[in-house]
Amino acid sequence: MNLSDNLFKKVENKTKVDKDTIVSLANKLQKNNLKDETTLREVIRELSNMTGKSVSKEQENKIIDTIVKDNVPKNMDKFINDNLN
Repeated sequence: MNLSDNLFKKVENKTKVDKDTIVSLANKLQKNNLKDETTLREVIRELSNMTGKSVSKEQENKIIDTIVKDNVPKNMDKFINDNLN
């Protein structure tokens, strides 16, 4: 098993999200415009489903507004905690 496989295995063990799902989401992010509201909603919903964390419509709208307006903070931990808890 190489380093990449070890990393994916650790992520899978911690999150219960398999390598194929992670790669599929990464490909979607690379191929699509992250300023596109439809793409962002799809990604947010996929992440929500993968992690088992619900995201309200209000939270979803706030996340999209922040990304589209380039207001993503440097401290993502704080942003996530402020918006998803």
